[in-house]
Amino acid sequence: MKTLHYLGLSLLLARSPAPAAPVTTAEALAAAVHDGAEGSRIEIAAGTFELEAPLEPKSGMTLTGAGREKTFLTHARTWKPSTETLPDPEMKTQGMDTRAYLFRLKDKASGITISDLTLRGPQLHGAIFGFDNENLDLHHLRIEDFLWCGIRTFSMAGTKIHDSEFIDAGGRWERGAPGTRGGITGGAIFAIWMKDSEISHNRFTRTQMEKADEFYGVKVRQGKRCRVHHNTLEVNFSMEFPFENDEDIEIDHNICHGTLSIPKYAGGPVPASGRTFHIHHNHFLDSYAIEFSRNGVEIDHNLFDFNLKQDHGNLISGFGKEAAKGPAVFHDNLVSNPGRGVLWINEPFADLTVRNNHIIARMSITPRLEGLFGFNPQCDFGTLRIIDNIIECEGPARPLLRNEESYGAVIRNNSLRNVSDTHRYLNPQADTKPGPTEPLAFACGVHGERTVDGWETRPSAE
Repeated sequence: MKTLHYLGLSLLLARSPAPAAPVTTAEALAAAVHDGAEGSRIEIAAGTFELEAPLEPKSGMTLTGAGREKTFLTHARTWKPSTETLPDPEMKTQGMDTRAYLFRLKDKASGITISDLTLRGPQLHGAIFGFDNENLDLHHLRIEDFLWCGIRTFSMAGTKIHDSEFIDAGGRWERGAPGTRGGITGGAIFAIWMKDSEISHNRFTRTQMEKADEFYGVKVRQGKRCRVHHNTLEVNFSMEFPFENDEDIEIDHNICHGTLSIPKYAGGPVPASGRTFHIHHNHFLDSYAIEFSRNGVEIDHNLFDFNLKQDHGNLISGFGKEAAKGPAVFHDNLVSNPGRGVLWINEPFADLTVRNNHIIARMSITPRLEGLFGFNPQCDFGTLRIIDNIIECEGPARPLLRNEESYGAVIRNNSLRNVSDTHRYLNPQADTKPGPTEPLAFACGVHGERTVDGWETRPSAE
């Protein structure tokens, strides 16, 4: 029986095609993708491949290079799409040039893997475009120097984008007179309707544009059941989720050098799960840290550590008009130098709790003297709670609140030092100890490259 088994196995192996040798020219690569069957694997040798048209992988295809330091895909000099279609229409493909990308995935193709490559512009709109694709695996890529964005998708589901580098991956182009730039709303990853997906262990950097210009690391127009974690985002807008009806978005263990923006008419109704966003265990470095308003948000166990020379923002800001019903909770965070303040929301808000935080308003460059919390006079102040916090002001004393109506908020059991308006509210004490309920300790960034230990951060041990 064993002899027959081994004989059958040998015959099966003999009939199986030998693995294809790595492709070595751009022409061979284009032919392999065009002529290859669904599910085929295409290995790309070390070298530079100058493409004259986008590659269009089919379902199940795997394209892998020899490593992002060895295999480079770019465009031929003659392939230079017009920038007249930029910025693209964002929410529809009509008016887009979906072929101005190195990869133009087949519509509805699933299970595609692209890895171990450098994808490089600068003449193309982006690196990868996909429409209604599921179960993509995009990893160990370097995506650099594109005009509009790095990865551009519609209806992405079950996808993983991980262990990649995005360098100047969009956000600029020239139209009309030379030197006339546009594209301040581009992004390294720009997804429309993303669900059940994960973005992790990626590094986003930007070197080619002035600090005044905006650029998004991760930009998503509606997300559901997604996680964005362990990324290092060295761009001035780290992430943007500005549409209604987001649900169960987890944003954790990232290093954010720029703003996390989640505004849009208070975000619509709270989903059945009770949560739209859970933002936790991140290290925020810009005083304009989070843009609101949003119902169903929990923000906890983050370190907000802002440069004393950059006190331009409120930690949480809201600029809209739509009333927010809540709930929202901000708890167990450490805040060093909140800039203008901890929280300023233009919209009327209800069911908001700020609890168990340690906030130190340090002496900044301006210095800031306004109240730490600013609320719309139309808020439901009986449901706004500031409780169990440690709040300290170094240098000039600052008031807790910015306007008369805000003194109707519930203020209880806070430890207040050098706060100038304590005579305006009772702040009754309780048996519970103010401040965070546990020490703040976690690793964040790409593969946990930095460790947060209370107020201190350091590179993680190798």
